[in-house]
Amino acid sequence: MTAPLAMYGAALRRAGAAWTPRLQVRGLDGTLLVDVQPAHWTGGLRPGDQGLLDRCHGPTLDVGCGPGRLVAALTARGRFAVGVDVSAEAVRQARRRGVTARCRDVFDRMPDEGTWRHVLLADGNIGIGGDPVRLLRRATSLVGDRGTVLAELLPLGERSWATEVVLHDGERQSRAFPWAGVALSDVVDVAGAAGLRVLETWTEAQRWFANLTPA
Repeated sequence: MTAPLAMYGAALRRAGAAWTPRLQVRGLDGTLLVDVQPAHWTGGLRPGDQGLLDRCHGPTLDVGCGPGRLVAALTARGRFAVGVDVSAEAVRQARRRGVTARCRDVFDRMPDEGTWRHVLLADGNIGIGGDPVRLLRRATSLVGDRGTVLAELLPLGERSWATEVVLHDGERQSRAFPWAGVALSDVVDVAGAAGLRVLETWTEAQRWFANLTPA
């Protein structure tokens, strides 16, 4: 089976072509969990991105930055922003946009730990590692006491989940890896377990988000 990062990188390279690839995140039992279009990441801003950007007033670290659309938009606004991603292809594409991006795991040492004003977990990246509480604790260590973690949640009506998943691209299936999703109804409890409190939740363009800060 194909490595998940290889499949993800290939989808990014093919995005924007005449045939636009899709990626499906499925449970090991075949249940469809997430259906995404890589072109959403490689293109310009998505509907719903503006609310995230408007809440970033200082140095921002975009975790799982992909090809860097949010970092690029913040930089264009005069904000200091850095992206990190484990995909070398995503980082290459982000750098081609002229933004600062590093190929690094969020659980590794990060630049300027504890001084970021904001950490972004957009596009479902609250699922990184399959343990949202662990990830949010890590994000808490990256922001200062007055910083915020801006996280995208599952659409309204969906339930939280954390499990081993695989990627499908219509032709191939990846090896299994851990991932998760957090529902709006669970964000208070998940954030609290990570030492965060919910400042606000909001919706834009049928996407849901939470603004979290150290408790």
